[in-house]
Amino acid sequence: MFARLRENIAVVFDRDPAARSTWEVMTCYPGFHALTFHQLAHGLWRANFKWLARLVSHFSRFATGIEIHPGATIGRRVFIDHGMGIVVGETAIIGDDCTLYHGVTLGGTSWNKGKRHPTLERGVIIGAGAKVLGPITLHAGAKVGSNAVVVKDVPPNATAVGIPARIVADDVAQAREAKAEKMGFSAYAISSKMDDPMVQAIHGLVDHSTNIDARIELILRRLESLGVNCAEERATADKFDANYLNRIVD
Repeated sequence: MFARLRENIAVVFDRDPAARSTWEVMTCYPGFHALTFHQLAHGLWRANFKWLARLVSHFSRFATGIEIHPGATIGRRVFIDHGMGIVVGETAIIGDDCTLYHGVTLGGTSWNKGKRHPTLERGVIIGAGAKVLGPITLHAGAKVGSNAVVVKDVPPNATAVGIPARIVADDVAQAREAKAEKMGFSAYAISSKMDDPMVQAIHGLVDHSTNIDARIELILRRLESLGVNCAEERATADKFDANYLNRIVD
């Protein structure tokens, strides 16, 4: 138990530059407190003291704003930053070296007994406000962007963003990984330049429509040079403002 406590303190210094002292972490970090309470609650749960385990987790929620069911399995060196509003369900499994930011939900999508909450393998990072729902697996090294809603498995070392979450293109993910390696840690799972795949698709459609309009304009000019009256076609043409559409998508 004391080895786990030392690890939980050390990981704060690894991933939070604001941490200044061990005493500060032990007294002022709700994520550390929630994980410590969970160790006690989970031990009671496994010893079949279910009510007492729930009482400990209920007090932990009251004290920290972090709700972790005592049945949830949490590995070593897990880091909870800020933590307010985090919810972790009964059958959730969080592997070693994972990171959760405030507002994260590891929730279920069924009232049936059995495995109904997510599994996070080693080194998963989930950004603020993200929802990971159902008995899915986020494989080792996966990242989930802030406010994403994940309902499908995420492959190893992939990054998922959006609602519903989609996997970011490999070239963008590689650029993020390169930046993360320089920083030593990938805070909030995404960088400021990482576009939602849906936004990228819409930009592509807008650009394609612009290209089609340009080709139609060339056709009309060629017809007019041949003496064809195209005034009606020009008068009834749609006004397509690609710049405006790209701005509102961003």
